Amino acid sequence: MSQGILCYLGLGGNLGEPTRLFDEVAKNLRHNPLAEHVRESMRFESSPIDATGPKYVNSVIELHWLGSATQLLLACQTLENEMGRVRSTRNAPRLIDIDVLLFGEQKIDSPALQVPHPRMHLRRFVLEPLVHLNPAANIPGQGLARELLEHTLDQDVRAI
Repeated sequence: MSQGILCYLGLGGNLGEPTRLFDEVAKNLRHNPLAEHVRESMRFESSPIDATGPKYVNSVIELHWLGSATQLLLACQTLENEMGRVRSTRNAPRLIDIDVLLFGEQKIDSPALQVPHPRMHLRRFVLEPLVHLNPAANIPGQGLARELLEHTLDQDVRAI
């Protein structure tokens, strides 16, 4: 049994080859000494939120993390930078986005990191892959992901 904290990361991208980058993220995490039991959900396609551009590819990665939440955030940001992520405006088209969605049952509210991710409970493109990985997933302060998913079924998301 792992001693790490059960964590979930959200992956998204709508420029370039998101599926190839998702493969690289999963591979990199499997080789990270602080990550154990890395697995990825099926992938989904979704329409952009508050923006124009191509459809997004989304998935969720589940892992047991042996370090701190800050170390996980840094690992995610390092991967984004290595893959060519350019930060511009919120919800702008992007090559890759890696969000820390959940860090165990912890609630974190710092300038650098908010966990649970503040809008994840409203987004089908996050909830659908999360429930695919763990039907019993709980979002601290919000409830069971599978119950929250029922309120997002009007959003344009499909399995690919």
